[in-house]
Amino acid sequence: MKKKHVKFIFVTGGVVSSLGKGVAAASLGAILEARGLRVAILKLDPYINVDPGTMNPFQHGEVFVTDDGSETDLDLGHYERFISTRTSKRNNFTAGQVYDSVITKERKGEFLGGTVQVIPHITDEIKSRIRAAAEGVDIVMVEVGGTVGDIESLPFLEAIRQFRYDEGPENTAYIHLTLVPYLEGAGELKTKPTQHSVKELREIGIQPDVIICRSEQPLSKSIKAKIALFCNVKEEAVISAITVSHVYAIPLHFHEEGMDDIILETLGVWAAEPDLKAWKSINRALVSPKKKTRIAIVGKYVHLKDSYKSLNEALVHGGIANKTKVELIFVDSEELTSPDECAKRFADVGGILVPGGFGMRGIEGKILAARYARENRVPYFGICLGLQIATIEFARHPACITTRSGPVDRLPRVKSAIVEASCPVPRWLSCAVYMRRLRMSRALTSHQTTSPSKRVSSLICGSSRRTLVLAGTMNSRRCVPKSDSVSCRNT
Repeated sequence: MKKKHVKFIFVTGGVVSSLGKGVAAASLGAILEARGLRVAILKLDPYINVDPGTMNPFQHGEVFVTDDGSETDLDLGHYERFISTRTSKRNNFTAGQVYDSVITKERKGEFLGGTVQVIPHITDEIKSRIRAAAEGVDIVMVEVGGTVGDIESLPFLEAIRQFRYDEGPENTAYIHLTLVPYLEGAGELKTKPTQHSVKELREIGIQPDVIICRSEQPLSKSIKAKIALFCNVKEEAVISAITVSHVYAIPLHFHEEGMDDIILETLGVWAAEPDLKAWKSINRALVSPKKKTRIAIVGKYVHLKDSYKSLNEALVHGGIANKTKVELIFVDSEELTSPDECAKRFADVGGILVPGGFGMRGIEGKILAARYARENRVPYFGICLGLQIATIEFARHPACITTRSGPVDRLPRVKSAIVEASCPVPRWLSCAVYMRRLRMSRALTSHQTTSPSKRVSSLICGSSRRTLVLAGTMNSRRCVPKSDSVSCRNT
C-alpha cells in the first residue's frame, strides 16, 4: 500500500509586520480541520535568541509555555485556540537554535571537516526540523516569522523554497500575507506595496499560490484582478482579509472567500465540506451576548496588549461560554498610587486579574489593587505573582504581620520561618496560604520541617505568645486545605 504523502503549506508575510500571519495560519488550519484533516502548525522565528523566554514583553509580547515546558512564541497560543493540536517544543524554533545545533555538530566532527555553510547545512537543519513535525498528520502548516526582505529570514525562505523541489509541487503550497493600504487623500486602495512584496518573494524563487490582502475595506473585483495580473496568481486566489470585530470571525470569512478550496485544489487533496457549526455558535455568542461585564487586568506591560494575550483570550472564552461580552480594562500598576486612584479605576469592574511578572517595579500598585478587591468584595484572580500579591496584601493588613525588625514591607525578602504578629490571627487565615495543604507535623514542637519539601511559618500572636503553625508541602498539586481551621498552642 502506497504511503500517504504529507502536504506542506508555508505562510509568509510582506510590507509590514504584525499583519496577523499567526491568526491567518490558525484560521486556515481550523477550516482544514473542520474538513476532517489532521493539521500541525509550526512557527519559525528568524531572530538569534534561543527562545523568547528572556525577551522583553514590549518587544515580543507574551511567552507561550507549552505542555512540555518550552517557552515559545505567542502564535502557538493562537494555534491551540483555533485547532485541536497540542503544541510542544518542536512546533517553534529560532535561528539561534538552528545555528547552535549546526555549530554543535561541527564541533563534534559530524561534518567530517567540511566547510559549514548556510546552504546546505543551515537550510538542511531547518528542513529536518519541519519534517520532524509531520508525523501522524495530513497537513503541516509552517509560518515564517518576520517580513520578506529581512536579511535574517533569508535562510528560512531558502529552506522553504527547497521544499517544493524536494517534495514536489503537488505537495507544497505557498501563502503570502500582505497589506493593501487605503489612502484617504486619494480615496482608493493601493496595490503597489503588494506587488513589490510579491516581486521580492519571487526573486528568491518562491511563487505564491494564494495572496491574502489585509485591508480596511473589501477588495473590489477590479482590485483583485489587478493583483492577480501583476503577481501571477489566479484571481480567485487573491483573498480579501478585512479588519473584523474579533479574530474568531476569520475562519468563517476565509471559507466565504473560498481559500480552503483553493489550497486543497493546489495540493490535490479531496476533503469533505467543513463542519463550521461550532465556529458559527462562537460568533453568535460574541455578536449577540446576553450580558456584559468589565474585567480589569492590572500589570506593568499593559501598554502592549499582546503581553497578556493568552489571559485576554481566556477571559473572552469565558464570556463566550456564558454568552457574556467581556470588556477588558488594562490598568498600569505603576499608576495605582493610592486607594482613591484604585476606587476611580475599579469603580465599575466586575473582577480584577493580576497576572505574573518579574521584579519590584509596579508591585505596590498591584498590592493596592488586591486590597481594593478584598475590601470591596470584588472577585480577584491572582496568577503566579498575582497570587503572591494577594498573600502579601493579606499579611500586611488583616494579619498585621511584622518581622522582628519591623513591619513587612516586602514579604518575599523575609527568610526566617518565624514572623511576629501584633494582633490576633483570624481562624480564616488559612485562605492566605490555600496553595499549601495545611499539615500538622513535628513543626508543632520544633518549628522545623521534617523534609526539604515542606514549609512551616509560625505566627507569634499578641501577649499570650501563641504560635500558629501553617505547614504545607511544595510537591502537592492540590489547592484544598486539609481543614478549614488552624491549630494553635501556647508557648
